[in-house]
Amino acid sequence: MRVALGTLTLLLIALAGAVPKAAADPPHNVILFVPDGLRAAMVSRETAPAMAALRDRGVDFRNPHALFPTFTTPNASAMATGHYLGDTGEFGNTIYTGFPVPGAGDSLTPFMESDPVLGDVDEHFAGDYLDETTVLKAARAKGFGTAAIGKLGPTLIFDHTDRSGAPTIIVDDATGSARGIPLAPAVAEALRAAGLPLAAPPRGENGRAGDATTPGTKSANVEQQNWFVEVATKVVLPLLKARHRPFMMVFWSRDPDGTQHYQGDSLGRLSPGINGPTSLAAIRNADNDLAKLEAALVALGLAETTDIIVAADHGFATIAKESKTSAAARAHYADVPEGTLPPGFLAIDLATALGLPLWDPDDHNARLEPGHHARISNGLIGADPSHPEVVVAANGGSDLVYLPSKDRALARRVVATLLAEDYVSGLFVDPALGRFAGALPLAAINLKGSALTPMPAIAVNFRSFAAGCDAPLRCTAEIADTGLQQGQGMHGSFSRAETMNFMAASGPDFKAGFADPAPVSNADIGKTLAYLLRLEIKAKGKLLGRVIAEALPGGALPPVTSHRIASARTADGLQTVVVEQRVGATLYFDAAGFPGRTVGVRDQGSGIRDQE
Repeated sequence: MRVALGTLTLLLIALAGAVPKAAADPPHNVILFVPDGLRAAMVSRETAPAMAALRDRGVDFRNPHALFPTFTTPNASAMATGHYLGDTGEFGNTIYTGFPVPGAGDSLTPFMESDPVLGDVDEHFAGDYLDETTVLKAARAKGFGTAAIGKLGPTLIFDHTDRSGAPTIIVDDATGSARGIPLAPAVAEALRAAGLPLAAPPRGENGRAGDATTPGTKSANVEQQNWFVEVATKVVLPLLKARHRPFMMVFWSRDPDGTQHYQGDSLGRLSPGINGPTSLAAIRNADNDLAKLEAALVALGLAETTDIIVAADHGFATIAKESKTSAAARAHYADVPEGTLPPGFLAIDLATALGLPLWDPDDHNARLEPGHHARISNGLIGADPSHPEVVVAANGGSDLVYLPSKDRALARRVVATLLAEDYVSGLFVDPALGRFAGALPLAAINLKGSALTPMPAIAVNFRSFAAGCDAPLRCTAEIADTGLQQGQGMHGSFSRAETMNFMAASGPDFKAGFADPAPVSNADIGKTLAYLLRLEIKAKGKLLGRVIAEALPGGALPPVTSHRIASARTADGLQTVVVEQRVGATLYFDAAGFPGRTVGVRDQGSGIRDQE
């Protein structure tokens, strides 16, 4: 029986990895369009007609997956390389680097959505902090046309080791400034000829976040994105066509993400949260950009030879800031509503429980006294901020905790503190620190691999719940460690609302009118991009996505299984559960956390039922 089961397993893995044979003709062009923060459940013919039409005429990925932590730069690293985060080391938008990062004001916890920061971190980690070749870099090396346009940070990640601006064209928020990647002369000349500024416009009114008493923006990011899409359609696409080689272009739309974060429709209230008119305008703004790109392909005669893949980096949730257990929530702050969680609450609660000083890594390591919180939520805990015992890299819907000394006794105290907080829903711990009831190892969610950057000791998932409607995937709220307000938008937790990103594809290399029920992830996007361009990329790590073979002509649906992985229970009954699917050896994580504290994790049931 063992032999039969082993043979069957090998057969299923082989079938799952089978892909149609590549044609002998040159590859087609590929555009990756990323509508940042777009939930799959929000796309319809009314809300996003261009994306809905592309989905309906091409491939509808009905079982999509962002990677946890569900943040922008981690998922950008997966799309760019085809690897899970344990290999790329991009564990969050904010990570602990182990050295003061000049581009982040010498912070130990830099925010990675920055061209200078990416350069500093590359330099420190042997010239390539991801340590995996990106698809865009491999395409550039093969002589293909390459470009990445849009949101600061993820745009550059696709070819971050070359900062010359040529031959890969990089255009983002920092273009035209001293902090940006330079424009090649041909690009600058084409911008002038098109009557376009050589510098990216700011977000303007859309960049107004508000505060505890003042609502945020009521405007989508129209002006900035209009410039990006005009650069793409009037300058970059014509230049790529003129090279007479296959090309790959990434267009990373800041909307709806940026607007959902800052929207002022719901100050202090969970409803409508991120489902108000401003957020809907942001979805339409991103959709309009896709429509303009498609129109440009038609006008340039490129539509029939270009594949378009649309993949959001993550979903979204509405921010909640309430806790009955947090010491931080019981303190008083000048800029925080009474009784709610302040920015940096996790670091405050850990420092309080451990009886150790707390320092702000983003304010020159200033000491944080009671009644004060960190500038952007991160924290260094210990007697010496230059050599902290505990580091909290705050990200939003989940936080990363680092223990530089690898102290197992300290790890036990930290885990015990976290398990006692009502805002926590699931812990993932470095197994080198021991095994803990209520927690699973980092490897269970592909966070332990070949990464060069420091691996977190603990990934902390925050509680999520449905609020304001009867459709949880549309109205999920989550506890978030952020300076934004209750009622605004955030992501990062392990809820199904945030792992269920929008995905679709259309073009000469994809089936028409095909609804794909198999699980697909952002790591699969990276592998499929490389396959479409026929790039041979040697992997260093082993945490890889798969080519989405079933979406290609001649490709068959792979076998899919569903599983629930659970930790041992604590004395209080807490248990971290992962709801997952598998295609051969490839894992897809639907949701994870304590049952009843994470949208998508019930006391019983499979991953498929949890999605409904």
